[in-house]
Amino acid sequence: MNVGIVTGAGRGMGRACVTRLVGLVDCLLAVDRDEQLLGEAVDGLKASGAADIEPFALDITDGDGIARLASRVAERGALRAVAHAAGVSPTMADWQTVVMVDLVGTAMLTEALWPLAASGTALVCFASMAPLLVPSQADATQNAVLDDPLDARFCDRLREVIGPEIEDPGMAYMWAKRGVHRLVRREAVRFGRVGARICSVSPGIIDTPMGRQESAARSTNDWLVQQTPLGREGRPEEVAAAAAFLLSDDASFVNGIDIPVDGGVIAALGNQAIPT
Repeated sequence: MNVGIVTGAGRGMGRACVTRLVGLVDCLLAVDRDEQLLGEAVDGLKASGAADIEPFALDITDGDGIARLASRVAERGALRAVAHAAGVSPTMADWQTVVMVDLVGTAMLTEALWPLAASGTALVCFASMAPLLVPSQADATQNAVLDDPLDARFCDRLREVIGPEIEDPGMAYMWAKRGVHRLVRREAVRFGRVGARICSVSPGIIDTPMGRQESAARSTNDWLVQQTPLGREGRPEEVAAAAAFLLSDDASFVNGIDIPVDGGVIAALGNQAIPT
């Protein structure tokens, strides 16, 4: 039996991924820390005819919980597809929580699932267009720390090499998502050797509860929508469609890349300064 995982499955882009992946795998584990939202999402899909979908309550930074998730996958069958959409945005948490959830949690999940990877396994990690809008100024020392997110002192080390600016949650978010981009490129080599694949998607301004919260807190989001060539926000199902393609057999030779799902705003802005 082929098994899939969607994290952040309770709402937004994660919930949209659940809808797309139920037809790709025999059994889908829908993961979220919010049990109520998760239950609503799963009940709705079961009512629409989805056969084997199992809720799994989990905080993505809980190592023991991630180990239980990996064990559950092994019990149900062979790992086929993972859409890792769980994350927090800058208005939702302090800088350390942003880093822990968006980068360290991603690394923890990837490491726990690695022993289950085999030919045909595919993972998609949700990154962000945020680091793509700011040309990388990272030096070798900063990159070396960023590339070691499982270190027990990771947050402290990151602050040491970046400085106090990392304490701004928006800056922490950008660095964390840059770390996800780099993680995917590294892991593509390891996963590829067993016939598995890992890629990322980088959403632009997407109409989700999280996106609306960010837009209410900062005018930059509205400005970015105005600069988007398609002239609108994206929809969760459009990001889920990109993730579903990367997880499908049609993308069987696609590995280690990031796909921006941003309506063309990165292309439009180039090196143009973003208002703060």
